[in-house]
Amino acid sequence: MQRVKLDRIDRHILNDLQDQGRITNVELSSRAGISAPPCLRRVRALEESGYIRGYHADIDPKLMGYHITVFAQVGLNSQAESDLEAFEAEVIQLAEVRECHMLAGETDFLLKIVAKDWKSYEEFLTTKLTPAKNVNHVKSALSFRSAKRSPGVPIDLDADTS
Repeated sequence: MQRVKLDRIDRHILNDLQDQGRITNVELSSRAGISAPPCLRRVRALEESGYIRGYHADIDPKLMGYHITVFAQVGLNSQAESDLEAFEAEVIQLAEVRECHMLAGETDFLLKIVAKDWKSYEEFLTTKLTPAKNVNHVKSALSFRSAKRSPGVPIDLDADTS
């Protein structure tokens, strides 16, 4: 994977794609102030170098029947690297787990979990998560609403170095 040194145009391209992944190359190039062919080459280079990891649709969970979002703090019995990796491999296989973050401090992992209702979360918790190998405890926090959901990272459009 070849590393690309980001310039102002690359940062504008990344910013616009992060905000609007379905933007056309013509519109993207216009916003970046370059013509379409070099813009497309830049996008491909940003993809190949790993700056752009993928594209996805932002699906409304409630419209798909997932009315519950829970943040679960998971503590493990062992923090040996092999045990941490085994836990990560296990939760990657669980469709209800939408995010998995390893943390420093008392909690080993923070999971974002979706469920159709409280009963289905309880079933997930008791049949899949707490019985998982090496799990010591799980603390669940139900999310009532989200005030902000911003994908990606802040991009400084004026910086010229990566």
